Amino acid sequence: MPKKWEADSSASFLRRLGKSSHELGQTSGNSSCPDIWELDNGDVAVIGQDLTSEYEARLPAGVSVDPGERLVIIPRKTITAAKADIPDE
Repeated sequence: MPKKWEADSSASFLRRLGKSSHELGQTSGNSSCPDIWELDNGDVAVIGQDLTSEYEARLPAGVSVDPGERLVIIPRKTITAAKADIPDE
C-alpha cells in the first residue's frame, strides 16, 4: 500500500508561482492574498479564502475534506497566471 502523503511543515517558501495579487489587480491594500507558492520540497502552498463550511455539504461524491484540511478558493486569474510556472511533472 502506498505511503499516505503528509504536509511537511518544515518546508520553506521557494518561489511564487504566477504573479502577486497586486500585479493581477486583485487587491487594493497591502495584502498579498490570494497567492500560490512552491515550497522547497516541491509541494505547493495556496493562500485563499477558507470556504470549507460553505462547501462541505455540496462536495461531489468521493470528495471529502478530512480533519486538518481546509477547502480554499482562489481566483481563476491567480491559477491561470501560475500556469507557466507549474511543471508538467
